Amino acid sequence: MSMPGPTSHNYYSQRLRLHYVDWGNPDAPLLLMIHGGRDHCRNWDWVAQSLRSEYHIIAPDLRGHGDSDWMIGGNYNLMDYVYDIAQLLDQNSNGPVKIMAHSLGGAISLAYAGIYPELVSKLVVIEGLGPPPATMDEPADISTQARITEWIEGIRNLSARQPRRYKNLEEALNRMQSENLHLSAERARHLTVHGTLRNEDGTYSWKFDNYVRSFFPVRIPEETQFELYNKITCPTLLMCGTESWATDPSNNGIKAQFQNAQVENIEKAGHWVHHDQLESFLQISTDFLKD
Repeated sequence: MSMPGPTSHNYYSQRLRLHYVDWGNPDAPLLLMIHGGRDHCRNWDWVAQSLRSEYHIIAPDLRGHGDSDWMIGGNYNLMDYVYDIAQLLDQNSNGPVKIMAHSLGGAISLAYAGIYPELVSKLVVIEGLGPPPATMDEPADISTQARITEWIEGIRNLSARQPRRYKNLEEALNRMQSENLHLSAERARHLTVHGTLRNEDGTYSWKFDNYVRSFFPVRIPEETQFELYNKITCPTLLMCGTESWATDPSNNGIKAQFQNAQVENIEKAGHWVHHDQLESFLQISTDFLKD
């Protein structure tokens, strides 16, 4: 007989009602799992099922994602996400926590761990370092004014964009599979079921807010990011897929910004390492998380 799934809970942050799931085992060490952009908390289900007997696992839906509230306005800022995580942990943690995070969630967890190094004991980050530095350097000659006007136009375009409606779940499933060719049919269906809502007319749409596609034009400077990375005191595992767009942080100078980091490049995996090579991911991350 299979164990029951997680329970749903809500908390408030900056007047938004945010959702998270709790996998039980409250007397065990806390392990926080943070998903990536345009994703949802149930993307961790396979990992959580494997680790729930060892940890008390909670996984939030970030603002604008899953079953959490959307922002009023169109600016989803990294530090607002960090505040949400700080609020969640303030209500659920009595001491240093272990964090596992993917993509956008990785960027959030790295910022949080740099701001509150004493509150994080282990950190697993899957492709959370952003685009390769060379990509970030390309538009450096664009003025701040041009960046902001481009951002304003982007927000205006998003305001006119209606969430896409799929006539049935299978159509949405096909879109999910096209985004990650490594996904099995079973996993793609699971992610689609938990990542969509059914509209009044019977069609399906993704749960995330289209405005999460917009990135604020004035980014945190690279030197500020590196300063936060250097403040992280806990052991940090940086994981990448060899078939992803991400570059090896050992080769681009980023690993050197950490006090205590190791890098693992996973073969035959793209951006979603924990989906594409689940067994390898679990073996490496489980060994790393052990005290």
